Amino acid sequence: MNPVIQDVTDRIIERSATSRAAYLARIRRDGEAARAKGPARAHLGCANLAHGFAGAPADDKLVLRGVGNNAAKPGVAIVTSYNDMLSAHQPYETYPPELKAAVRKAGGVAQVAGGVPAMCDGITQGRPGMELSLYSRDVIAMAAAIALSHDMFDASLLLGVCDKIVPGLFIGALHFGHLPAIFVPAGPMTSGLPNKVKARTRQLFAEGKVGRQELLDAEAKSYHSPGTCTFYGTANSNQALMEVMGLHLPGSTFVNPHTELRHALTEAAGRRAVEITAHGSEYTPIGELVDEKAIVNACVALLATGGSTNHTIHLVAMAAAAGIVLTWDDFARLSGVVPSLTKIYPNGQADVNHFRDAGGMQVLIGDLLDEGLLHGDVMTVAGPGLDRYREAPELVDGELVWAPVTGGSSDLDVLRPVAAPFSPDGGIHMLSGNLGRAVSKVSAVKPEHLVIEAPAKVFDDQLELLRAFEAGELDGQDFVAVIRYQGPSANGMPELHKLTPPLAVLLDRGQRVAIVTDGRMSGASGKVPAAIHLSPEAADGGPIALVRDGDPIRLDSAAGTLELRVPAEELARRAPQGRPLSDAQWVGTGRELFAAFRRMAGHAEQGAGIFGVSGAESPDHGPGLGFLAEAGASHLETGAPVGAQHAGLAR
Repeated sequence: MNPVIQDVTDRIIERSATSRAAYLARIRRDGEAARAKGPARAHLGCANLAHGFAGAPADDKLVLRGVGNNAAKPGVAIVTSYNDMLSAHQPYETYPPELKAAVRKAGGVAQVAGGVPAMCDGITQGRPGMELSLYSRDVIAMAAAIALSHDMFDASLLLGVCDKIVPGLFIGALHFGHLPAIFVPAGPMTSGLPNKVKARTRQLFAEGKVGRQELLDAEAKSYHSPGTCTFYGTANSNQALMEVMGLHLPGSTFVNPHTELRHALTEAAGRRAVEITAHGSEYTPIGELVDEKAIVNACVALLATGGSTNHTIHLVAMAAAAGIVLTWDDFARLSGVVPSLTKIYPNGQADVNHFRDAGGMQVLIGDLLDEGLLHGDVMTVAGPGLDRYREAPELVDGELVWAPVTGGSSDLDVLRPVAAPFSPDGGIHMLSGNLGRAVSKVSAVKPEHLVIEAPAKVFDDQLELLRAFEAGELDGQDFVAVIRYQGPSANGMPELHKLTPPLAVLLDRGQRVAIVTDGRMSGASGKVPAAIHLSPEAADGGPIALVRDGDPIRLDSAAGTLELRVPAEELARRAPQGRPLSDAQWVGTGRELFAAFRRMAGHAEQGAGIFGVSGAESPDHGPGLGFLAEAGASHLETGAPVGAQHAGLAR
């Protein structure tokens, strides 16, 4: 193993020792009980069980009742994010009957246990609904827990693709960590309008050079059919991480929907779910599979592929669900030794289909394993060891088989080996300085834009910046746009992707511009230099609330620094400016239903969630710890320390 990879892993293991041990003790007790007692449903009371099979088809009803030899057949939960509004989730319409048939053939019985919400950040960008997006991750986790709470099941099949859906399902499944779980992907849509053309059309629209119809035509040619959007944003980063963590079947990530191979892989996932229950010989509970090595593997894959910055938040929260404490310092150390190996839009012009055709996950994983940058000795749903993920699926005479991929990349413009990377370090850098800590995605930023020092232009809402651009107030000047009160406890930490086209226009005109924000940028955001996820946020009294128009700010993504060039004694005299919307103002589009999330959300650096570390014995142990406040009160209004918890204990 690379010594830095090993050292980071060892530090995570040491840091997480107490919480991880407590988590494992709990799920192992549940697992031992499951192995000893047989299928979970067999131990329900008669009335309980009757409710559980009342609506089942006749053949399944016999299995669920346990008539004859059926008593030993395991039950498999299908938890689905299907809806037909979102292209990525539309293919899931046909998955339940396919999976039920495959599970039945393998000797089990499957039921749709529940659904989880799946919202689209692409639709809600710049809209009030985006302010619910990050919160939806924890809602999805809770919805998944409700689906699995019936004690009817011995494994789960999780159907989810995009943004918050996969992290939410992941967190929910880990709270039933004694159950095996397999993520079943739907695959990307086929390639449409080239990403370079789409991005250029967006900029032309921002400049007023093309109209709405031309822009809509371009967008419709890009997002044109069922399947995941083909750029490498959060959705496809999710899919890559599930494969490198061993939660997909090998090679299943980027197979297009509605193909014979996709159908065969879906059936195989159903069969495999039966094989890895506690009642077979390959028991693989998700809580054991997701260990410290698997989490480090996910971080390495994210950095090597220049994946979505959203995962610097999600992976912290996902690890916490398994009792593992992951920090931004871990990302920073890993980024120093993990090279950038892919060029997929927005970090390049290729899409995920081109990446797959160049060798895809199998070549990437194989090379990272050979170079000691991934842990190979891990559990996966396909069996022990990550070497299985060097194999690619194919159909031979109608039968699904896996064959080793022994060659390297077939397109070095898209996928390169560790020996000849696009960049020697990872595509995501961590920044720190007197403004706090932040994340910067550098993989798509030109080297000459990695460092900027310019006066601040301060906005408390992204619409203010858009209005300033449209009025020409940003023309002909260098500046750092500071967009604050956009964090988890202010308004749900919306993505600010709508700001990318206008700022890209200014960048192309020769102006030096950048973004500093306590909000998020889309996983699709690219060439504009940005310091995002700034923590602590303005709503929690972070230094960003002290910034004034004209203050010099230096953003150095190469050195990993973010500095407000104002004397400390001057800052000490300043009072915060601006404030987040009150609960009375933060209404509409259902936002008022989520006021409690604003009061309980943890810092971005801690996962920006409302859950603590699974197994933590101390209430101040880790991410996502909230505190009780009066209804309608913000963090600042209560005066409570950020993250202080119910008993009044501060971190």
